[in-house]
Amino acid sequence: MKKQFRILLVDDEINIRVLLTAIFQSKGYVVDCAEDGFAALRSIRTAVPDLIVSDLRMPNMNGFELLAVVRNKFPEMPTIAISGEFVAERIEGVLADAFFQKAHYSPTDLLATIEDLLAGRRPVFAAQREIPVWAPTGDAPVMLTCNECLRSFPIDPCGAHKNDQNNEVQCIFCGVLLRFRLLAVTRPA
Repeated sequence: MKKQFRILLVDDEINIRVLLTAIFQSKGYVVDCAEDGFAALRSIRTAVPDLIVSDLRMPNMNGFELLAVVRNKFPEMPTIAISGEFVAERIEGVLADAFFQKAHYSPTDLLATIEDLLAGRRPVFAAQREIPVWAPTGDAPVMLTCNECLRSFPIDPCGAHKNDQNNEVQCIFCGVLLRFRLLAVTRPA
């Protein structure tokens, strides 16, 4: 008998939850939904999922905070970040095993990634030295994820100390000095 995998879908937009739930269920997944990070953590207490798909910008507890908690508590749990407000400077990051930009991916690609992650085909981040930078597509701030404490916080890319195209900033949570490289940050006019 084939195991029925459980996916926790976290998004504050009900239309996204309804659509992705229908897609996931059509492929035989059990789907739990949450409208923000706090609701997701309550859901995890009831039933630990096999994989989490989370939006990044949500009220109350956002996806950055949720995925940092999940990564600390369940380091082996596969996670996928989906956002219409952020673009990952790198596709894979400390917080998520995969990233999809809303309205720029196909359900087929998302399902294939879920299948790969659930089959154990996922990146290994233990030796990761690069720090994920989450660039906004709108008026959201540029976010940096600390590879020490796994928390994300906004940064001013123009205000960071520039050193040969490398930037340095101190994590506002744990105080570790982070070095990162921005390829390009453009803001809409």
